Amino acid sequence: MGKIIAIANQKGGVGKTTTAINLAASLAVLEKNVLVIDADPQANTTSGLNFDPENSDHRTLYEILIGKLQAEDALVQTELPKLHMIPSHINLVGAEIELLEVKDRESVLKNALAPIRDHYDYILIDCSPSLGLITVNCLTAADSVIIPVQPEFFALEGLAKLIQTIRLDDQIGRASCRE
Repeated sequence: MGKIIAIANQKGGVGKTTTAINLAASLAVLEKNVLVIDADPQANTTSGLNFDPENSDHRTLYEILIGKLQAEDALVQTELPKLHMIPSHINLVGAEIELLEVKDRESVLKNALAPIRDHYDYILIDCSPSLGLITVNCLTAADSVIIPVQPEFFALEGLAKLIQTIRLDDQIGRASCRE
């Protein structure tokens, strides 16, 4: 079963996207099957892997989260043979609102990835710099989290808030498992 790793920090500019792209490419070069998911509406991972977010043919994370597309139908082959991507688009911002009325809304991504999880050694999720519902979905889907930080006061303050959210998310996950 593939290991799902979220790369998250509510602060922007700390290296989440750079970490996601470089770690994904490095693992692929090491012959690991890797999927990188761009969960940021800015779509920098998408463009960083040589894809134009505007030419997504409506096969993005947004369509997966709102239930219009299965994850396997959104996979894009990158230039590296062992590296696939699920791209992002600015319309991902709308998923926050559309997910509000969905049952188990914090587990939509986890459920969507379940059918393809075994096809990959690693699934890396590049999160947006916020703690909204999309990031909560990423954290719920993840087995572990990489939190890039800069050595400065406000970054450490943001780190404390993110860890608090992860702990809350873990408690929610355990509660839903008991139901």
